[in-house]
Amino acid sequence: MLYPKKVKHRKWQKGVSKGIETRGTELNFGSFGLKSLGTKWISARQIEASRRVILRYLKKGGKLWIRIFPAKPVTKKGVEVPMGGGKGQVSHYVFPIKPGRIIFELEGVKETVAREALKMAADKLPVKTKFIKR
Repeated sequence: MLYPKKVKHRKWQKGVSKGIETRGTELNFGSFGLKSLGTKWISARQIEASRRVILRYLKKGGKLWIRIFPAKPVTKKGVEVPMGGGKGQVSHYVFPIKPGRIIFELEGVKETVAREALKMAADKLPVKTKFIKR
């Protein structure tokens, strides 16, 4: 799974995801892509599940680029821990996605194959997506 080797701050605040994405909104590497239409936190597990389903579908052909990286730590307190006592331990990492962000890019396959692979990957993600081509 994807997770950062090092972070500047071990625990982050939640923050607010609003507005549309300004960076990573156009295809830079491949001919086909999967673009986000909503705002959510995408976990490292969800990215990994999507990546695996794409690679399984493509078998040996094509090249895949993952355009997002989960660098935001999310904390969780243990079960039956009373109120107070500080912030919990880091449980997993997420990427806060906004509308317009490219999630995956594909190259070296036919459009029908790319469309089906990215559709299967989109089923693993918590956000609505759209298939785009160059």
